Amino acid sequence: MKNNVIAVVGPTASGKTALSVNLAEQFDGEVVSFDSMQLYRGMDIATAKPTKEEMHGVPHHLLDCIDPSETFSVARYQSMAQPVVDDILRRDRVPVLVGGTGLYLDALLQNIQFLDAGDNSAVRRELQEELERSGPDAMYQQLQKIDPEYAGKITPANTRRVLRALEVYRLTGYTMSYQIAQSKRIPPRYQAVTLGLTARDRDVLYERINRRVDRMVEQGLLDEARECLAQGSGATAAQAIGIKEMFPYLLGNATLDECCEKLKTDTRHYAKRQLTWFRRNPDVHWLYIDEYSSPEELFSAAAGLIRKEWEKTLE
Repeated sequence: MKNNVIAVVGPTASGKTALSVNLAEQFDGEVVSFDSMQLYRGMDIATAKPTKEEMHGVPHHLLDCIDPSETFSVARYQSMAQPVVDDILRRDRVPVLVGGTGLYLDALLQNIQFLDAGDNSAVRRELQEELERSGPDAMYQQLQKIDPEYAGKITPANTRRVLRALEVYRLTGYTMSYQIAQSKRIPPRYQAVTLGLTARDRDVLYERINRRVDRMVEQGLLDEARECLAQGSGATAAQAIGIKEMFPYLLGNATLDECCEKLKTDTRHYAKRQLTWFRRNPDVHWLYIDEYSSPEELFSAAAGLIRKEWEKTLE
């Protein structure tokens, strides 16, 4: 039991925050976020960070810990999260991992070992210049030639990951697929019970997303977007869903209603991508929010699943 953790996954607006807090209260736990945008200071409304009231006094970790202008990576997340989780376990408490960035959770739970490629600044500049000259399709074609397996997992539009894979190959001579395979040879550090939240009826989830967007605007989303715009649209924070969609309104190029509809659409697409990622994991115990009559009933089912899985480890 000493390395047991709970993970709560699922698409945005599915109720992960509330369930994770309730589980932490039930099992003497502390919440650890694996949300790539909640790490950044500010953007509280856009990233739906839990408020103090929603935290119920439960300690939360890895929120508001880096500056919006900083770049961030999955390797850096792992290096920050492991000591936090280990410390919670050392104090005989239960880490409750919650978020929507599946890559971060996989790196933590699967104990992925990241390749040290040395100083990459010159190669990174070179690749960025190539991207600006040739465009994303040409860079993606390069990746297809050297690593078709990894290229098949991403799209040409995901230039950050395309360039990273090319960077690793140029620095080390190894493909990203090879690195990933090698990285998984070390056993996981933790024993996780992973709960997934979604809805049988997709319209239920989409309606929750629509209501969340309306609520975000009422709470001051435009002020957060205005502050990010003042810092420069190239800042990492400016790429967050909920921020970039508001820029056309602030620049006088679209109405507020148009921007809100765009945000709802983008959030629905993001939810689909999250579900696709998490559904690849056969160990996720899915709970369908539209099959429960109340949050209390959902929590009871989740807690029961956890106890059942923990009992198996003791047999």
